[in-house]
Amino acid sequence: MYKALIFVTAITLVGTSGSASAQSPADGLTKNPDGIAAVEFLDLAINQNKVDEAAAKYLAPPYTQHNPLIPDGIDGVRAGIPGFIKQFPGLHLGFKRVIVDGDLVAVHSSLAGMGEHGSVVIDIFRVKGGKLVEHWDVIEAIPAASANKNTMY
Repeated sequence: MYKALIFVTAITLVGTSGSASAQSPADGLTKNPDGIAAVEFLDLAINQNKVDEAAAKYLAPPYTQHNPLIPDGIDGVRAGIPGFIKQFPGLHLGFKRVIVDGDLVAVHSSLAGMGEHGSVVIDIFRVKGGKLVEHWDVIEAIPAASANKNTMY
């Protein structure tokens, strides 16, 4: 009986050890592969400061950049994001929601480390073939006081 119990336990452990997937920052926000790619890119590039790895994994040419502070192209991302992180140490995105509509993905986030009370960001990506090929963003500082009781996210 003990041998059978040990055998069943061993089979259960072996059967489940490879089935658990790594946690994604997109868990609970979206199951859409394009939405997951956008969130994972932002997490890797901004939160983990692994811009080269994020660019290699998630971006494809021609990468069109609409943020006026970052040059066009994947090399522009590789050069621009580290400068942004250096200018605002302690940056961290907190992902709030993801909206996917056709080939467009919007990621709504809180941004700690920028502005006295933080900021709110909406990143919009165009996706082609599972890769991010175009980017727009809007960043707004969170004010000290609000005219209503709602958060900005």
